[in-house]
Amino acid sequence: MKILFIGDSITDANRDKTDPTDLGEGYVSLLAEKLRPLYENMSFTFVNKGVSGNRIFDIAERLERDCIAENPDIVILFEGINDVWHKYSHGIEFDLDAFSACYESVAAKIKESGAKLVIAEPFLLNVPDKKRFRKEFDPEVAAIKKIADQYADAYIAFDEIFTGVSKSVSISAYSADGIHPTHRAARLIADNLIKKIRPFLD
Repeated sequence: MKILFIGDSITDANRDKTDPTDLGEGYVSLLAEKLRPLYENMSFTFVNKGVSGNRIFDIAERLERDCIAENPDIVILFEGINDVWHKYSHGIEFDLDAFSACYESVAAKIKESGAKLVIAEPFLLNVPDKKRFRKEFDPEVAAIKKIADQYADAYIAFDEIFTGVSKSVSISAYSADGIHPTHRAARLIADNLIKKIRPFLD
């Protein structure tokens, strides 16, 4: 059973790109550690193809070689925050229509490959310097949900989940900058992904 993760820095999590077996320090490695003992008689291969700084257009450009060519059984697509963030950090205008078209193309190609597709919704915690992101981020999330309804075998509403848990626990417990997860947040991501993956394994 090969499970492939593709996305940005949240997935990358400082993985060693010279070592194809390295899963990084984030939710991918935590998921692998948690899932293996649940299925001791199943052989797993976990592949981390997260690249820090990627937008959906970067995912589309490398999708064939970094995803389709790997012939995975399950693909976790966790992408979207940089498409908004780069407007503010790099001056790259966010075009919702272009984003949606590219995201849908990526989702469609993954499904056409025969893999199960799990779409992980990007999230944005309510820290002061990121509040302005919501103008673009909320329509982006709505577009991802619409695409997931058509193509995904499973969808996880992480923005909704993190908005909920951060009401009772300090936001800093989950992210220092509103975007990159702490270890606690990475565990939460891993646990929710496992819940969605297990029906494909049982």
